[in-house]
Amino acid sequence: MQTLKCKEIVEATNGKLISGSLETIFKGLSTDSRKINEGDIFIPIVGSNFDGHDFIDAALKEGALGTVTDRDIAVSGDKAVIKVENTTKALGDIAAYYRRKFRIPFVGITGSVGKTSTKDMISSVLEQEFNVLKTEGNFNNEIGLPLTLLELESCHEVGVIEMGMSNFGEIRRLSLITRPDIAVITNIGMSHIEKLGSRQNILKAKMEIFEGLNKDGLVVLNGDDNLLYGLKGLLPFRTVFYGMDEGLDYTAYNVETAGEKGTRFKITIGNEEYEFFVPVPGVHNIYNALAAIAVGVELKVPVNKIIKGIGAFVPGKMRLNIISNNDMKIINDAYNASPHSMKAAIDVLKEIAGASRAIAVLGDMLEMGEWASDAHAEVGEYAFYSGIDYIITVGENAKNIASGSMKAGMQPERIFSFDNNKESIAFLKGFVKPGDTILVKGSRGMKMEEIVESLLK
Repeated sequence: MQTLKCKEIVEATNGKLISGSLETIFKGLSTDSRKINEGDIFIPIVGSNFDGHDFIDAALKEGALGTVTDRDIAVSGDKAVIKVENTTKALGDIAAYYRRKFRIPFVGITGSVGKTSTKDMISSVLEQEFNVLKTEGNFNNEIGLPLTLLELESCHEVGVIEMGMSNFGEIRRLSLITRPDIAVITNIGMSHIEKLGSRQNILKAKMEIFEGLNKDGLVVLNGDDNLLYGLKGLLPFRTVFYGMDEGLDYTAYNVETAGEKGTRFKITIGNEEYEFFVPVPGVHNIYNALAAIAVGVELKVPVNKIIKGIGAFVPGKMRLNIISNNDMKIINDAYNASPHSMKAAIDVLKEIAGASRAIAVLGDMLEMGEWASDAHAEVGEYAFYSGIDYIITVGENAKNIASGSMKAGMQPERIFSFDNNKESIAFLKGFVKPGDTILVKGSRGMKMEEIVESLLK
């Protein structure tokens, strides 16, 4: 972070200086009192299980030159104290102020499934031409996104920012902080449907990304998603669609799978035909590549560099990571789960397994609400028709995966259900054998990586 004066923080947050000097210069910003650097300003965040205000004194003793607060506090000495309405909002306000110092293009990405992989694919393309600041890990919320923007330096030439949400209003706030020049929506699925109630409401929440979009900006949408394609001609922004259906602006064709090595496809850009190779399995990754191609073209990255960037893509941790161990192949996709991503992972399992035993270890998909039973049963039915050899379910909701596959026609002796990871681990130790291909997937709260780790021992 470049330095900010205290008076800039006061201006950004519409706060009031309680003590200290407006001329104090802050070298950095931290929300963690354990990671204070000399010269920082401390932002105490209030969480469900903690209150950062309890650590203000500790932060100041560690070298912070000031703090914001939404409480009445007194500190000794000449440290700066800025009173604000809400410290989390203040963090966003500071990030929004700081972002406006940089006249570089920003790409904002949201969607139900594939946000992170699309963000990483876009970054891989843009890194062939620019110095890129991108969202790291799961820093896609109202705490992580501002902290990412505050990492901006004069060397950065473009920003690639992921925006997550669980309810209405969240993406609107993130978009207004980021002010993207390009807005990408990957798809509209069932993630968070428990809170939002319908796919139409999820669409409405995702469309909040347009709130902060540059009026001359570009919207990039998955044209194979019926709800997103329904926006054609209705938005006050330039809009392009990508997918595999004919008639889209960026259409993949002549798709050829290379198993676990990846997928090839062709696309026409301008009047020229080009071939791309995505070095990770799964046809669904072509969609991530198409979004990256659209962004690359918009930012005038030469096509040969876009091809190179797609080919250099590396998936994030626990996102369809293929591990060979004891003559078995383990597909670690334990980061999260939704009906859409479950089906995509099942496709990858079947594709990679070939003639070997295809074993799907599937955990609960959380936040499905009243749709939980049907959504899980649908995944089970899909697994059966995909030709999966064995299904092992983990968790209460996942038992509906078992019943769904059984109703579709799967033999009961090929289905096993367990209440928790510990039970499934004990079973798998005596069940798996060399030559097997095993998919492990479930929602983040299920901690399915514990099962992966047990298979690697």
